[in-house]
Amino acid sequence: MITRILASAVALSVAFAPAAFAQDAAAPALESYPLAANANATHDLENILYLDLSNGKRVTIRLVPQWAPGHVERIKTLTRQGFYDGIMFHRVIEGFMAQTGDPTGTGRGGSELPDLAAEFNMFPHVRGSVAMARAAERDSANSQFFIVFYPRFSLDRNYTNFGRVIAGMDAVDAIERGEPPTSPTYIVQASIAADGKPQQFPPPPATAPVAVAPLDLGDAVTQ
Repeated sequence: MITRILASAVALSVAFAPAAFAQDAAAPALESYPLAANANATHDLENILYLDLSNGKRVTIRLVPQWAPGHVERIKTLTRQGFYDGIMFHRVIEGFMAQTGDPTGTGRGGSELPDLAAEFNMFPHVRGSVAMARAAERDSANSQFFIVFYPRFSLDRNYTNFGRVIAGMDAVDAIERGEPPTSPTYIVQASIAADGKPQQFPPPPATAPVAVAPLDLGDAVTQ
């Protein structure tokens, strides 16, 4: 039933899409799109992204190259370079989304790789959607991405939706809010499941040295 409803929604979205979108020769045919992200985290490990967060939790994201092949390849390339390790969620808005991927933490940074051509598609920005952030220009996405807390359909066909959280949404919900947050949550390690990296946890908090009172030796003789 849900699949039929989604298929109808996709068909309607294409029917009412702007002509430029509907006639985009570069866009795959509707039949080639999977209508939902595969939620089986043991399948197609090359397209599973893990985010090990500083809150001690792991997020599992299904990357869908059929939706946005260039963006999925960019995410995997940067992940394997270790680019995302240590990067914080710098813009986290309650009821909207959590954004990361900027090594400067300002929202204006990115990688040294060239910006990407937009791959807007018909898939809606629902809870758990993972999409690429960009500047005003449509072809300005680079390394920053965001995870949606609650549906935000105004983003549809304006941002490239390239994946979906399939496990660990509680970890996303636990990300510290703020623009930027006072104590930001950060990515301890990003990895592709096929690479077999174990989950990484944040280092334990540093503890202040315990002050030790000097020993009172009284009249004892010391050397």
